[in-house]
Amino acid sequence: MTLPPGTPDLEVLDLLVSVAELGSLGAAARRHGITQPAASMRIAALERRLRLRLLDRGPTGSALTGPGRAVLDQARSVLAAAHAFNAAVSALHAEDRPRLRVAASKTIADHRMPHWLAALRGTRPEVTVALEVGNSRQVELWVQQGQADIGFVEGPRAPAELASRVLGGDDLVVAVGRGHPWARRRTPLTVRELAATPLLWREPGSGTRDTVWELLAATAEPRPPAGEFGSTAAILTTVRTGTAPAVLSRLVAAAALTTGDLIEVPLTDAVLTRKFRAVWRRGHPPADAGELLLRYAELAERRHPD
Repeated sequence: MTLPPGTPDLEVLDLLVSVAELGSLGAAARRHGITQPAASMRIAALERRLRLRLLDRGPTGSALTGPGRAVLDQARSVLAAAHAFNAAVSALHAEDRPRLRVAASKTIADHRMPHWLAALRGTRPEVTVALEVGNSRQVELWVQQGQADIGFVEGPRAPAELASRVLGGDDLVVAVGRGHPWARRRTPLTVRELAATPLLWREPGSGTRDTVWELLAATAEPRPPAGEFGSTAAILTTVRTGTAPAVLSRLVAAAALTTGDLIEVPLTDAVLTRKFRAVWRRGHPPADAGELLLRYAELAERRHPD
């Protein structure tokens, strides 16, 4: 199908709409970034092409004629169709854009993922990354259910249901507020003492919780929690009050330990560490952008293990 002779272009129809909305050729010209004489010439050319007088020009502005109003209605319909066309084309481009679905535990998402994603974007800027953040058990579930292409978790051992690879490790520290009695303690804690103390814990499913619980339970049954929190920030705030101790990632506690808001209490008979792992569905190893992200994560952990 070819356009009929005399079909106006979209730009001049858009200019006519602006004249109608603003009431003057000068204002319409400024909206479109052209001079008033240029706008007047374009409308005059449209009138000649359509063989209709569209505007009554006067010293105080321009008003649409009867035929001009009829053409305006048609112009708005044509422009709306053009916008819909462009939106549909943009949506097609968005569908074609490579997409990587990533899930990460909270500590990794806050302290590791920004650097890994920056490296990925440096080589694959066309990839759109969708990042979901939860505790380690939630991340494992999202990967199992196919809601994420690759996940990053913390914890003492690999999830049996998923394939995984160790990337690095993270130190955990026993921390108290300045007002807590342990802040003035001169001797290191034992694991048994720690197990006998109500602690501030992350929620069930947290990699930090699983790591610490496994270590303490090997020596003695841990005491019921002094509190359970789904937010690391909430634990930090509560520890600062001196309410109870907590075992935190050194990455999370570093700033507060440096300022003295938190005090680290050493352990005499254990080293608290946990592993960072990448996980994916068995038989579905990371590919393309996912494989690149895994490679950048491994390189970053080797260069900067803490």
